[in-house]
Amino acid sequence: MLKNDLFLRALKGESVERPPVWMMRQAGRYLPEFRALRDKYDFFTRCRMPEIAAEITVQPIRIVKPDAAILFSDILVIPQAMNIDVEMKENIGPWVPNPIRSAADVEQVIVPNIEETLGYVMDAIKITKEMLNDEVPLIGFAGSPWTILCYAVEGKGSKSFDTAKGFCFSQPEAAHALLQKITDTTILYLKEKVKAGVNAVQIFDSWGGMLSPVDYQEFSWKYINQIVEALSEVTEVIVFGKGCWFALNDMAKSKASALGVDWTCSPRNARYLSGGNITLQGNFDPSRLFSPIPTIKKMVHEMIDEFGKDKYIVNLGHGILPNVPVDHAKAFIDAVKEYNK
Repeated sequence: MLKNDLFLRALKGESVERPPVWMMRQAGRYLPEFRALRDKYDFFTRCRMPEIAAEITVQPIRIVKPDAAILFSDILVIPQAMNIDVEMKENIGPWVPNPIRSAADVEQVIVPNIEETLGYVMDAIKITKEMLNDEVPLIGFAGSPWTILCYAVEGKGSKSFDTAKGFCFSQPEAAHALLQKITDTTILYLKEKVKAGVNAVQIFDSWGGMLSPVDYQEFSWKYINQIVEALSEVTEVIVFGKGCWFALNDMAKSKASALGVDWTCSPRNARYLSGGNITLQGNFDPSRLFSPIPTIKKMVHEMIDEFGKDKYIVNLGHGILPNVPVDHAKAFIDAVKEYNK
């Protein structure tokens, strides 16, 4: 029995005494404890060592004390399992030595056996659950098929993902075949995560905002919705699309339990665009955590007032930045716990 189930209650749309709070990328680089492990192990080694991944997951629960934990992993473990080589290069980020550029390349991509290729993630979940000792819920996650395609085709991060978009528009059949393989793998992967013990899942569509509303429907949302449909039968699902305010109305008609919102969409617009009935999550600008602590607390209280305390999960509008002071991150969390309306 969870000692703190605020997050799950808010996901289900129940009335709560205050909204729950967690931060995207809360298990990460802003914590000195995380940096100490980073200096010992490279990125994907940390992901693949269940004890290390579990330790990183629970660090913020001990230090800044949010209402939910999110498993330390990466969205790119999925393409790795699908026969797409992905490295993490210093000062570059994700790097795909042999990007996918043709139908023949897509044919080489597999829908893997999850236990064989990603069993280490399930082991990390089981260890994390033991370490959490029912203090707070655990969130599992995956990248959206479109976002995974962006890296697999572009070969690295990008400000515009023109190569990935060009692949979709010039070779739509190959693009849809790849998107479907990623979707099928993601469904299998997230279902295994639920079996291993996560209490909810989030789909990150980090690059959805790169697409026009029409192209978003074709190359992103219809695949995300397949995942939502499959996973909603077994757990609560949050969809976070960065820059995807234009799709909130369609997203709200799905079986998703909550929708993430970035800082470019006001609480009022987010409520309006999503129809006002679904739980929303967000949308504090991560850079605002550099503000003085009293300003952070004031802005968090104003944000909760605007969203309303029910059907709302306090979060950032994207991941926490690596150079945010820990006491500022803690002030963000504390502000929510101090909220009284």
